[in-house]
Amino acid sequence: MTIPLAVSPAPTRPTAPAFALLGTVQIVLISGITVVSVALPAIQDELRLSGGDLALVSTAYGLAFSGLLLLGGRLADLYGRRQVFMLGLGLFGVSSAAAALAPGLALLLTARFAQGIGAALAAPSAMALLGVLFPDPHRRARATAVWGGLAGIGATGGMLLSGVFAEWASWRWAFGVPVIAAALAIVAAPRLLPADRPVRRARIDILGAALVTAGLSTLSYGLVESSYGPLIGGVVLLLTFMVVESRTAVPLVPPAFFAAPRRAVALAAIVLGSAGMATSFFFLSLHLQQVRGLSPLLTSAAFLPYGAVLIGTGAVAGRLLGRFGIRIVLTTGLIMAAAGLALVSRFDGGGLVAGLLVLPFGIGLTFAGATVAAVADVPDEQAGLAGGVVNTAMEIGPTLGLAVLVSLAAVQAGDTTSGYGFALGIAAVAFILIAPIAALLLRTPQQEPGKNSIRRRTS
Repeated sequence: MTIPLAVSPAPTRPTAPAFALLGTVQIVLISGITVVSVALPAIQDELRLSGGDLALVSTAYGLAFSGLLLLGGRLADLYGRRQVFMLGLGLFGVSSAAAALAPGLALLLTARFAQGIGAALAAPSAMALLGVLFPDPHRRARATAVWGGLAGIGATGGMLLSGVFAEWASWRWAFGVPVIAAALAIVAAPRLLPADRPVRRARIDILGAALVTAGLSTLSYGLVESSYGPLIGGVVLLLTFMVVESRTAVPLVPPAFFAAPRRAVALAAIVLGSAGMATSFFFLSLHLQQVRGLSPLLTSAAFLPYGAVLIGTGAVAGRLLGRFGIRIVLTTGLIMAAAGLALVSRFDGGGLVAGLLVLPFGIGLTFAGATVAAVADVPDEQAGLAGGVVNTAMEIGPTLGLAVLVSLAAVQAGDTTSGYGFALGIAAVAFILIAPIAALLLRTPQQEPGKNSIRRRTS
């Protein structure tokens, strides 16, 4: 099968409104993961779902999202970033409306899976468009740094929406926000985003796409359900995918893409950052409602400082990268995130408040530095693929983190809070362990594209 390979011309329109559009969409897509988190008890009561049904509702979006991101990124490179972006948004918006109107489990699950498919098309396309909007290396590095922090803002925003609607209206209204956002973005995209134009033809690696989609989805399902069959099946499918990619002429993901040590450690940091953020949300939400007796609204409100710090960190991350470089920003972020997790793990008043301020600062710096490092030196024709890989790392992290840390919390002797604290303490140790590795592998000058290009420009 051959299709046009899209190459983007230089943009001739204002970049600020276009970046605002793409960033807003990214926040909404990520918020889809957590938008039902606080409202899960209300969904269970209204639709009379079992615990297993509720777990599927919670994870269906993420399973489809993470499983199809690599294919979505490749399609963006081949068909055109704006076209795939708008197609994904259309599917995301329609399926969000279906979720809001779902009378029972079957339609709700179908809608959540379809939401994930739409997000998997739109998210890597949006990230790939950054290279079109910001062809200058130093401006691109700053924009990418800000982009790295949007995932945390989206996840926090989803939790806030979930709590507000669960308390004051209905969980169904939480799906109305994505519908409105998708509709507005589709209308604005042709005016604000540059179009792609085909210049040559290329082939889609259908077998590779099927293997990686099935492998990631099966592995994620096995992790969520703690089922060894899907876990083993997912690993086998992913190993087969790696063998196929090494032998095909036009691979979905060229093996050389992961050959750079800096990219490997950057992606590992993204996985760890998203895992730490998701598990801290999960444990804190349960602790505040089950142990401290807070309502869904107050539980969501407790995360307002977290979201405010994430927004502030995203606003200054580009400047920090320009002044100090990727290595210092990323390692500082990892260390600060570890400190924040350690504070939160105590679950006392002062430690919890301090942790909710320190943790998002560290997570924000981690995402910013790691995202810039992961996409540095990526050719334009692989920009969509890079966006897919980065978003896949963000999606795998929560699934992996929840599976591992919830299991650790369950086997820890003592009360529930002690188990949560033990699991978050293990997560803090993981951040500390990866920090020196990141510092070592990001020492070379080519790892500081934002820093070097800004200095050259100002000298």
